[in-house]
Amino acid sequence: MKAIWLAIAIAAAGPRLHGLVAQDVAARLEGRVPPTVAHAVQGIAQDAQARGLPVEPLIQKAIEGGAKGVPAERVIAAVQLLSTRLDQARSALRDAGIQQPTPDALESGAYGLSAGLNASQVRDLARVSRPPYDPALTLRVAATLAALGVPPQRGLQLMERMIKAGRGPSDLLDLPSEVQVGMARGATAAEAAEGLESGRGQREGRGEHEHDQRGQHGEEGGGTRKP
Repeated sequence: MKAIWLAIAIAAAGPRLHGLVAQDVAARLEGRVPPTVAHAVQGIAQDAQARGLPVEPLIQKAIEGGAKGVPAERVIAAVQLLSTRLDQARSALRDAGIQQPTPDALESGAYGLSAGLNASQVRDLARVSRPPYDPALTLRVAATLAALGVPPQRGLQLMERMIKAGRGPSDLLDLPSEVQVGMARGATAAEAAEGLESGRGQREGRGEHEHDQRGQHGEEGGGTRKP
């Protein structure tokens, strides 16, 4: 019986929640975008809210377009596309085993899809993004690398290798700036990322080699001790 009343309450609240979303969107967009854009975004936001998607990224996309003077039809199309990307990102994250992705993770996943990652790549990176790695962070970094021009698969390989090696989240956050340093020296984004990957691999290899040598020396030293 409680479940029935809960379902009735949710159904009754639906139109009221949609109205609140429309009012909030209208207030946020007033004076920032043309009326036609505000009206269209209200409808897109209501639909997104009904599907359990975050509304804030849609509002920000519209405000960004208005600030740049983008034609109304292009702003509306961009907001609609972002709503679709958020839905696609949620499906990819759920396929990765994250049944209730955070709004930040959804936004980062949508950003990644817009930057050139495909749904499988979003899923695969989210799958290895377990604590202390937040999928919102790893997907945002991967999207930024792709936006810089790093081939998505190359960026994912670099990040997955670093995660496997136990590098901290802050090291992942440094990747875009490190790629930009390489690009400032004349490398392409892909070359800069490849250089980072090979450089890190060599350092990790030397570290393992030195560790093995220390272990061998320790065993040899222990063997020469007299009782």
